[in-house]
Amino acid sequence: MRIAIAGGGLGGLTLARILHRHGIDAVVYEREASRSARSQGGTLDLHPESGQRALAEAGLTGRFRSEARPEGEEHRIVDPTGRTLVHHEPQPGSFSGRPEIDRSVLRDLLLDSLPSGAVAWRHRLVAATPRPDGGWGLTFDGGHKIDCDILIGADGARSVVRSLLTDAETSYVATFAELNICDVDRRHPDLAELVGPGNLWCVGVNQILAAQRIGDGSLRVGISLRAEDRPIDTYRSKRALLDMFGGWHPRLTALIEAGDSAPTPRRIEAMPIGTRWSSRPGITLIGDAAHLMPPVGEGANQAMLDAAELASRLAANPADPDSAIQAYEEAMFSRIHPIAEMSARVQAMMLSPTAAEDIIRFFTPRPAEPAPAD
Repeated sequence: MRIAIAGGGLGGLTLARILHRHGIDAVVYEREASRSARSQGGTLDLHPESGQRALAEAGLTGRFRSEARPEGEEHRIVDPTGRTLVHHEPQPGSFSGRPEIDRSVLRDLLLDSLPSGAVAWRHRLVAATPRPDGGWGLTFDGGHKIDCDILIGADGARSVVRSLLTDAETSYVATFAELNICDVDRRHPDLAELVGPGNLWCVGVNQILAAQRIGDGSLRVGISLRAEDRPIDTYRSKRALLDMFGGWHPRLTALIEAGDSAPTPRRIEAMPIGTRWSSRPGITLIGDAAHLMPPVGEGANQAMLDAAELASRLAANPADPDSAIQAYEEAMFSRIHPIAEMSARVQAMMLSPTAAEDIIRFFTPRPAEPAPAD
């Protein structure tokens, strides 16, 4: 059973690791030139029921705990004046919640767990065609070709594999611009104190200015804005972003000013909620390729859980992989639907005119219902 995994993100690598633990060979085909070819973004919080569960099935819980930062769970939400609306502080050293780990560290952890040759770098999939005797013929950028029995699309938001299963299209839901501040404790101690060891959200009307602490001592600053008909290049200027946050407390907008380079903007897209497809022999999708959602904390976790569940199904039924894939897909569709709905609601809430009030309600525990009288 020759398994090809298109995409070496967290989902694809988790899938390869768990399959290899079950004695099933798989090769990850990744378009990047090496593990260090580009920045892997900021940090993520791994949820016990999804990301952490997948790492347990990958046999990597111990290594995860040695690299994760429970203190990174600290989360403060403020308004444009700097007034604190919500402040969550985790139990010191506790892994019972959702500890943070840098994406780059988690990816390296997964890469280091794979046997030599399990990742083929510089392999960007450009086409896949069904073979007459079953399986798929894959063509990569540059003309290199291989055959496989099972093709798994873990190739992200702009998945090539997705088009073989569904014609669902993504839609533009928000704009995100990112900056980085290196060596923040020494160069900008005031900003280091403002953000703390975890995450800071500054919530205004239809816009959010956020920052998170990275394990290497830097800050990742993110600006989230509603989807607008402006050219994306509008957001490549610090000056333009500062104008959008006019009237905010200077201590907050200093996060933009301190950026080490010009902002890097991108459009945030999502797939239609409830996207499904008819199962097809020898092919399936995981992660963003299957269910691209707004980035509100579920994407990587669900991709890793997809990987764990698909690997488990394939390992349990190696003689009938198509049935294993169909069972995985049906369970995944049911699991993802409410999570996609929740992610869309949170995204809309965070960029609404009443975001501050809505977020306070969202994070404030509801009082227990009184017990019914006898």
